[in-house]
Amino acid sequence: MSKYQQFEKVWGNLPGWGQLAAVNHTSIGRRFMLTGAAFFIVGGVLAMLIRSQLALPAQELLSPDVYAQVFTMHGTVMMFLFAIPILEGMAIYLIPKLIGTRDLVFPRISSLGYYCYLFGGLIIMSSLVLGIAPDSGWFMYTPLSSSEFSSGPGSDFWLLGITFVEISAMAAGVELTVSILRTRAPGMSLSKMPIMAWYILAMALMIVFGFPPLILASIMLELERAAGMPFFDVSAGGDPILWQHLFWLFGHPEVYIIFLPAAGIISTLIPVFAGRPLLGYRWIVLAIIMTGFISFGLWVHHMFTIGIPALAQAFFSMASMLVAIPTAIQIFAWLATLWAGRVTYNLPMLWVFGFLIVFVCGGLTGVMLALVPFNWQVHDTHFVVAHLHYVLVGGMFFPLIAGLYYWLPQLSGRMPSERLGRWAFWLTFIGFNATFLLMHLTGLLGMPRRVYSYSGGLGWDWLNLLSSVGGFVMAAGIGMILLDVVLHFRYGRKAPFNPWNADSLEWATGTPPTPYNFASIATVDSRHPLWQNPQLADEMAQGQYGLNDIDHGRREIYGTDAITGKLKEVIHLPTNSWWPLISAAFLAVVCVCLLIRVYPGAILAALLAALSLLRWSWENGGHPVMAPLSREENQRGEPPLNSRTLDGPGLWGMNITLLADAALYLSLLFGWFYLWTVSPNWVVPETSAISLPGLLVSGLILSVGMLCYQRLAKKLRAGQDQGLQGMLALSAGLALVHLAVLLWCTLQAELNFRQTAHDAVLLLMLSIQIFHSGLVVVVTALQSWRVRYGYVSKTLPYEPIVVQPLWWYTCAIFWCSYATFLLFPLAWGVSA
Repeated sequence: MSKYQQFEKVWGNLPGWGQLAAVNHTSIGRRFMLTGAAFFIVGGVLAMLIRSQLALPAQELLSPDVYAQVFTMHGTVMMFLFAIPILEGMAIYLIPKLIGTRDLVFPRISSLGYYCYLFGGLIIMSSLVLGIAPDSGWFMYTPLSSSEFSSGPGSDFWLLGITFVEISAMAAGVELTVSILRTRAPGMSLSKMPIMAWYILAMALMIVFGFPPLILASIMLELERAAGMPFFDVSAGGDPILWQHLFWLFGHPEVYIIFLPAAGIISTLIPVFAGRPLLGYRWIVLAIIMTGFISFGLWVHHMFTIGIPALAQAFFSMASMLVAIPTAIQIFAWLATLWAGRVTYNLPMLWVFGFLIVFVCGGLTGVMLALVPFNWQVHDTHFVVAHLHYVLVGGMFFPLIAGLYYWLPQLSGRMPSERLGRWAFWLTFIGFNATFLLMHLTGLLGMPRRVYSYSGGLGWDWLNLLSSVGGFVMAAGIGMILLDVVLHFRYGRKAPFNPWNADSLEWATGTPPTPYNFASIATVDSRHPLWQNPQLADEMAQGQYGLNDIDHGRREIYGTDAITGKLKEVIHLPTNSWWPLISAAFLAVVCVCLLIRVYPGAILAALLAALSLLRWSWENGGHPVMAPLSREENQRGEPPLNSRTLDGPGLWGMNITLLADAALYLSLLFGWFYLWTVSPNWVVPETSAISLPGLLVSGLILSVGMLCYQRLAKKLRAGQDQGLQGMLALSAGLALVHLAVLLWCTLQAELNFRQTAHDAVLLLMLSIQIFHSGLVVVVTALQSWRVRYGYVSKTLPYEPIVVQPLWWYTCAIFWCSYATFLLFPLAWGVSA
């Protein structure tokens, strides 16, 4: 067997049904993109139903109830099941190739993320098939989505399905962040990183911080609907506006989560077709970072008409205009690069120019909407719908199709059709502008959003008819894109090596790429490695660089320093596994059981999901399946395996995950203080319903357990493992006692969580703490057990160091909750 056959055997997928166990990033990325495209077609059909209904006044194609379901599902599908997942899939597919490595750092997490996305999407779509889809709009404003006004299961499908899908998004956020920071090719410092990787890194970090508020809001609303916990009920001390705050804390960063990777495509393509490096690389990186930060300060500009104070309106109006600055920096850099280069007008560039025109128009109307008086006039009209589509379709769809045509040869080994592609572009471009440009006028003439019909003679008739015709023209263009892609794989002309004369490493993997991307990993010290060394692809394929040995049978990539790109370790990756599919399937059963209110089934499925995740985790770290200890591993001139180190990617993954968890916890704190400040019926009991001494004892026991764990971690860092198993068992035992006391305090508390929002928030806080404390017990006990099998020791210190931040975090949120949710109200009552 040749070396290349060995590489194929180690890195390839299993045959037949074994493809479902694949964890390779190329396979997972393709699945995300194909599934996203399928959902896009469904969303497009729903859009055509909407435009057909609105084409003429007093149409009766759809009933009011069906129309409400259709427009809700159109927005839900396009935002949650198409836009973000397909960009995640593109990132999962491209990032390892761009940064010169073989796979993402947590490949089984990628597989779990895909199945959560697939099952969650199917749960949401099943509601449409059953005729019980949500009908409160894709943003599910309360109280319209609450039980009082949406008594059917439609809102539950949305809440549970979207929360399930967002597990996928969070997995991708953590995966991409750690992979970009820790697995770049040796020598690829942050300043030498491809510009696309900067965009994806910003997107991933924004997912980590932006999605938890919506996850929390979805959990709260489902608890209100299923268990009667009145988080959004004014009469019980809640507030429906809290939902808007939590939703838009996610919703506005989401616009830039969608825009940034699309802008990354533009920044990647323009230098290639201009034949020169991108002008203003550092300025663009600064603009990316600025966009990420500013986007989290804009959410209230969706809420200008709800009665917020004038000072807050002024602040958010200014912030909404401020975000135009980093966007303008990027646009000027793109135009300057085109001006200074010699542009080749290939098919992808048509879509780039279409993006520049459409997105700039959308940006201008965005600045108009940032002005509070104008916003008041057009809020909830078709003007906002038009702006939204100009920004999202112009800012995401046009670059996505440009990238599709650009990377198709890399994906398939064949060139796209110029003729079909150009027809598709012009039909889409003309149809899009005919549809949505006219919507600005209907909005200015007063046509509201979300109306299923309208009377004639209001001046909207001919505009709506032309918009609907434009919609079908655009649909024809998109249909031609799909036809082009399908024909491409059978009849496309064979692509030469690096057909666009690109500068980045994904074109060094072959067309189509091998499962392992690179037979050896080169040192990269240039932003344009293929322009600097056109022979680099052949040299890597011939094994002239590092990690060219496959005799050990492990999937290996390099781990490098996050800033400098200096080589640190060899990361051994898990191979194909059924556990992600099994775990996702059990989680899907949990969602289905919650939908049909079969709570014993949900509990059983949750237990089975937890057991499958534990079984999955058993094979990690120093397990022989992952990294068999062998004599030759320190004799081959490579750095140590990551399981033999104290700063491997697992520690980074844990820290990034805890940052996401902290975003959810801070959202709960925000909700607590918001209701305290705003809700007119918020009532604080004179005495705490929860035993403060009991919780104090529980927290002290947890703190002692944490100190014990810190001591054993310190010994491991010093290369000592005497009594390691006993110390781990002691720490787990202390955590278990803490958990038992915490559970006792919770069960003994006389919380009126169905009558007051105050007690409902307290119960949710305690539930979050119980979850984290239980997780600490399980993972610490698991570490103690693994010591017996030799998977954890001073030689293999990796896993306890990964668990250490979880102890810190669990202890920190306990004391923060004790002070904020329990002591502060008592102190406030005394001072008042």
